[in-house]
Amino acid sequence: MASPASPRDGRETAPVVVVGAGPVGLALAGELRLGGARVTVLERRAAPVTESRASTLHARTMELFDSRGLLDDLGVPPHEPRGHFGGLPMDLTLPGRHPGQWKVPQARTEELLAKRAVSLGADLRRGWDVTRLDDDGDGVTVTAATPDGERRLRAAYVVACDGEDSTVRRLTGAAFPGREARRELLRADVAGIDIPPRRFERLPGGLAIAAGMPGGITRVMVHAFGRRAERRAAAPGFAEVVEVWRRVTGEDIGHGRPVWVNAFGDANRQLASYRHGRVLFAGDAAHVQMPSGGQALNLGLQDAFNLGWKLADAAGPRPVEGLLDTYHEERHAVGARVLANIRAQGTLLLGGPEVEPVRALFGELLAREAVRARLAGAVSGLDVRYPVGEKDHPLLGARLPHHDLSPDGERLTTTEALRAGGGLLLVRAGRRHRHLRWVGGLWAGRVTTVAAGRDADPLFGTAGALLVRPDGYVAWAGADGDGASGALRRWFGPPGPGL
Repeated sequence: MASPASPRDGRETAPVVVVGAGPVGLALAGELRLGGARVTVLERRAAPVTESRASTLHARTMELFDSRGLLDDLGVPPHEPRGHFGGLPMDLTLPGRHPGQWKVPQARTEELLAKRAVSLGADLRRGWDVTRLDDDGDGVTVTAATPDGERRLRAAYVVACDGEDSTVRRLTGAAFPGREARRELLRADVAGIDIPPRRFERLPGGLAIAAGMPGGITRVMVHAFGRRAERRAAAPGFAEVVEVWRRVTGEDIGHGRPVWVNAFGDANRQLASYRHGRVLFAGDAAHVQMPSGGQALNLGLQDAFNLGWKLADAAGPRPVEGLLDTYHEERHAVGARVLANIRAQGTLLLGGPEVEPVRALFGELLAREAVRARLAGAVSGLDVRYPVGEKDHPLLGARLPHHDLSPDGERLTTTEALRAGGGLLLVRAGRRHRHLRWVGGLWAGRVTTVAAGRDADPLFGTAGALLVRPDGYVAWAGADGDGASGALRRWFGPPGPGL
């Protein structure tokens, strides 16, 4: 059944409960509301985070934000076309509207996504610390400690977006294979110091990074070669950062004022399954990795956009058979590829003198455009191509590029057409394709049919129409009405009025 029956013991009901109000949980809540699902977000912290934490948005994430109209509020953040692979400089520029990387403090990203989720009707509850989950097959009872005592919610589905130390993952006992951290980077935002900038500077004793930030803050990161990661119950003290920084660089930063101190390691783990009954996982709750170049945050945000529309359908009255299962099928494979490239980067970045020959070889390879483009696609998320059918069209399974459709003389882009959050059937102009427009009309309310303004539109290639999922990926390309109808059924259920 799609949603649990109303309980008789006074428990509240919520079709979907999201645990964790970080960027991933808030992005997911917005997508669920856009898809029509009621959602309650539970966050153990009483207030939003203020630390900078992750600060990089990649090209694919910027495209997704653009497809939801979020960039007007975000403004134009600092843009840097250059990124890195394992500390080796690499141009991230690839075709698209938002090439390279964009610098947005995590607190600002959370603020943006929280505003959107709440404005769409998400119920955000802070100070709720989940302590128990009971999945009986028909629904999940969530028990939480709150400022008003113990409370319980009955949900059709629960999604864990509660980070690398996920409480939900522990409560479910989900298999989480991989390896623990072997090496770590100490990190601190420090006020009142004046030191030279360092970009992945490898010194005889270790790796040092220093970068200026707004407000007179300097972010420092340091790893002493051969220093093993520690099991930490809490963040390291600033004195530890000062000592390791002095050992590696010879500089004293002890007179500075620490604003934020933490450590992160090169742990590399991924859930065996992103779904356990009625409990699903996204972001760092599903995969733990070193946050190299911002990939961890962006991988999690893209999990949310993949899951949101599918889970909204599953929580509705007429769920599409098998649709929710494609979340694990698609995102687990993507996550595995990202974790593999991060493992490789960890070796290049944190390895001692023994990795210098490998670094030299990688540097030579990155000078080759094919290698650079391949790795830039992997880091930016632009290379994702889902297995949605036979790859007989260059866009099938890939993201829909930004393109001017201009139907009926009115300007409309593919990015703008996605903002309603439903599917799209893009059809070539002209009488010979009108049967495809008629087919699309049978799914009105769930899929918007748009006629391109010209028959020779290069977007389509040899196809007469493209079916685009709410997350912006092309699910079908062709000219046959039966093929279009089959694809529409596969992704959006039987024809009929919109829900």
